[in-house]
Amino acid sequence: MSHFSTIKTELRDRDALVAALAALGHPPLDGPGLVRGYRGQQEQAELVVSAQDGRGDLGFRWNAGTGAYELVADLDLWRLPVPPERFLAQVNQRYALEAILAASVAEGFAVAEQTICDDGAIELVVTRWG
Repeated sequence: MSHFSTIKTELRDRDALVAALAALGHPPLDGPGLVRGYRGQQEQAELVVSAQDGRGDLGFRWNAGTGAYELVADLDLWRLPVPPERFLAQVNQRYALEAILAASVAEGFAVAEQTICDDGAIELVVTRWG
């Protein structure tokens, strides 16, 4: 029997999380919704990414106790090409980039260069003319 699993994260900024998911090809639906699981089971989440096969969505639910989002999914229906841990690593990396870009723009910086290295690291050069 399948059931929902919850994986804690340190993701706190909704805008950076939405941008990260979209950049990775998993744009969330607008607004809160229901994450679908096995045999019609559902869980509420603030951000929902619909499964391409029509079942086994994934979502991010705000946890007020930790002050961060947590991944909610029926892992028995996981259909992404990478396991949940790798998916979260990709989201974390892109989330960090999106948060840095937003903070840089807010401080008056512009992106001069962005490079993805062979090892998957992202190098970012920002400049500001004063």
